[in-house]
Amino acid sequence: MRAKKWLTIGLSCSLLSGVLIGCSSSETGESGKDKDSQDQQILNLVLSDELPTMDVSKATDNLAFTLFSNVNEGLVRLDKDGKASEGLAEKWEISKDGLTYTFHLRDNIKWSNGDPVTAQDFEYSWKRTLNPDTGAQYAFMVGWVKGGQAYNEGKGKVEDVGVKALDEKTLEVKLENPLPFFIEQMAFPTFFAQNQKFVEASGDKYGSEKDKILFNGPFTMTDWTHEQSVTLQKNDSYWDRDKVKLEQVFLQIVKDSNAAVNLYEAGQVDRTSLMRDQVDNYKGKPDYAEQPELATGYLSYNQSVKALQSAKVRQALTWAVDWETYADVIYHNGSKAPTGFTPFGTSDGQGGEFAKNVGDLLKLKENRPKAKETLAAGLKEVGVSSFPTLKLMVDEGDAGRKSGEFIQEQWRKNLGITVEIDPLPFKLRLQKSREHNFDISLGVWIADYNDPMTFLDLLVTDGGINYGGWSNKEYDALIKKAQQEPDTKRRISLLQDAEKLLIQEMPIAPNNFRARAYVTKPYVKNFLWRPFAIEYDLKETYIEGKK
Repeated sequence: MRAKKWLTIGLSCSLLSGVLIGCSSSETGESGKDKDSQDQQILNLVLSDELPTMDVSKATDNLAFTLFSNVNEGLVRLDKDGKASEGLAEKWEISKDGLTYTFHLRDNIKWSNGDPVTAQDFEYSWKRTLNPDTGAQYAFMVGWVKGGQAYNEGKGKVEDVGVKALDEKTLEVKLENPLPFFIEQMAFPTFFAQNQKFVEASGDKYGSEKDKILFNGPFTMTDWTHEQSVTLQKNDSYWDRDKVKLEQVFLQIVKDSNAAVNLYEAGQVDRTSLMRDQVDNYKGKPDYAEQPELATGYLSYNQSVKALQSAKVRQALTWAVDWETYADVIYHNGSKAPTGFTPFGTSDGQGGEFAKNVGDLLKLKENRPKAKETLAAGLKEVGVSSFPTLKLMVDEGDAGRKSGEFIQEQWRKNLGITVEIDPLPFKLRLQKSREHNFDISLGVWIADYNDPMTFLDLLVTDGGINYGGWSNKEYDALIKKAQQEPDTKRRISLLQDAEKLLIQEMPIAPNNFRARAYVTKPYVKNFLWRPFAIEYDLKETYIEGKK
């Protein structure tokens, strides 16, 4: 989700828990919620931070992608098993060589302003994302389309991009290379449609307010009070509205995990995540569940910082932290110490797991004793007499701050260096990451699809999510070969070589393979959680038996 969903766990009200509960109660009361009704179809959730943007082309985070997937819909929608089922397209054909996809849109699908959703809306959206003037960080994904990367890099023409509306209901897509997961990717928000007339009329405000967004999915957004809450309402114009049971969804922005749990205990939210001692308080109870994700927490080392230009320095910083204890102390929810960048559970396309097959590349216990001497050798290598006082950029929520403090203390204790913590609002952290305006940054990458490529292509030279600015020609060549390799076994072998090189050079420091622990009220039925791309799909969720 790249992140992509770039996320830390930061859980935005920077108010005291009691005040939060009171505030929440007031908002819920204003909605007209009838406390005597047991099965009103109203769901109350926590949103872990402010939405940075709801612009389809510019969104990069799991928060927006999750909301997009509930208020809009792609050509396909994923079923409970993560397989492509009918979405706005009622059928499609794939050529024998796997290079041409033809999608047929269903009749009478509409935007929330009454305009029809057409194949032209998809063509416009994808080409807008690829347009270098848009500055879309996720353009690399649409770059899989024939001519897409060339256009995005300013080396090709828009008319040569392989996406074309043959008529109002037929979309033809031509790829550069066969992609076994491409049909499932049509459910990912970057590939959603956009209404050209609406986008251009909204100008720079597009995606920034609820009246600057159009909807065609199960829900519409009826309120977006920045830094406070988001409200969704059932979309009666949605083509499959009979399957949508929820009438409203209220999402409170709560950055403090303890405050979120207090809201859950008070019955004011119906589901929330748990960390640390919260887990022990609920583990074993019927409403508790642990759910592994395809997600890796990691540090980005900015290559413009002279001391961080040495692979040995980056290795030392990575090795010096006890990431096993970190996963337990910070999360205590099933998260594991990492063995590489690609997390457990990621498919190798051959019935196995990529991470388990490539093995433990970090060898943290073996390498930790060498961290201090490796740091000294690395500093000497780049001509730096002593490690400078750098800043570690984290999200301002409690999880982000505690993570930063843990890492800060480990570096002080094991390397004898001082690093300052720089806690920032999630939206600002993303902005500074895009601008390469940081020393070291802490984030999480959530898979956009179940394949190692969704992690490994992040670090190619000039990649939109390569925030540290690392560049390695050998690594780039391995990724490019893997992208073009039709043989699954050879492709995975190339990606294994890329992962090994990545961990050897350490431009990023994996710090945990993330899991989530949740509590969910028993009256919430059919809550469809996803381990990658988006967090949940509420299309068929409903309330039953609430007292």
